[in-house]
Amino acid sequence: MTPEIFVKARSTLFIPSMTENTFPNIIQNTTGFQSLTETINWLQAESFDLKKNLSTSGVLLFRGFPVSSAEDFDSFSSAFNYGEFTYQESLSNAVRINKTPKVFTANEAPADVEIFLHHEMAQTPSYPEKIFFCCLSPASKGGETPVCRSDKVFNELSEKHPKWLSKFESLGLKYTTVMPPSDELNSGQGRGWRSTLSVYDEKEAEEKLKALGYSWKWLKDKSLLATSPALPAISVLPDGSKSFFNQIIAAYRGWKTLENSSVPPVTFGNGEFIEENILNSIVAIASRFTTLLEWKTGDVALVDNRRVMHGRHSYSGVNKREVLVSLARDS
Repeated sequence: MTPEIFVKARSTLFIPSMTENTFPNIIQNTTGFQSLTETINWLQAESFDLKKNLSTSGVLLFRGFPVSSAEDFDSFSSAFNYGEFTYQESLSNAVRINKTPKVFTANEAPADVEIFLHHEMAQTPSYPEKIFFCCLSPASKGGETPVCRSDKVFNELSEKHPKWLSKFESLGLKYTTVMPPSDELNSGQGRGWRSTLSVYDEKEAEEKLKALGYSWKWLKDKSLLATSPALPAISVLPDGSKSFFNQIIAAYRGWKTLENSSVPPVTFGNGEFIEENILNSIVAIASRFTTLLEWKTGDVALVDNRRVMHGRHSYSGVNKREVLVSLARDS
């Protein structure tokens, strides 16, 4: 990661300017706040400058602040006054457990499962603009959160593969997922269709999918095979730049597919298959703009979901990794 920016915690603290190459921005409370109340007051006072820096860097990592519980994290994230985006209202395919109404576990997938780079919920019509992460306990080994600048991925694709990028931009993407009848904790994408769609039975599920523009098929084991409408593969950011905003890498590398099925997890928006050499090139390009958040106890990271992808490395050891999440809208 980039060198740390040490800030003395005072109510009049000036947040230093960052360049677009400072990734992530690390704001460390080396000599300052001892209480959560002091921290919240400072965050509210400096909210404008913090958000301004986030718009340039894509990730702010707060280190050394007094955050030690889900409730503390809820208060910390609420200080930015973003709009709420709850797990219940999302179409996330990850199994998560709520700790407060706004805070939940990052993912209940087993420790040996890697979660590949993705923009949160970009495979659905509704997604959060901001993501807060909080580490209450880092893993003994591994468990880092890779973060990748998708605006830089877009720029490199534009320079080296303009025809590919034009196709992504004009056609968009379709995603095909298999939702089990109930939550499966052994998968990074194991949320059941009842929970995902917030429905009780098959009829309600079909009505919800139809309203969202999905196509679907019921499988013999009562799982649900659902294909999204064509969704954007590119996002135009507030500053006019563009981001390669999607879940191509995660779908290609990590999503399960039906046995003997010819339908891949992700296609162009017209249903055309994406050639494997294109997918592999995207993975390679993204790796060049990726760095690791190496968690310490009490860390809080604020991620611009439209500019930055994230994932999760597998982990092991005696210490149980506990990373919580809170999602937010810009307003």
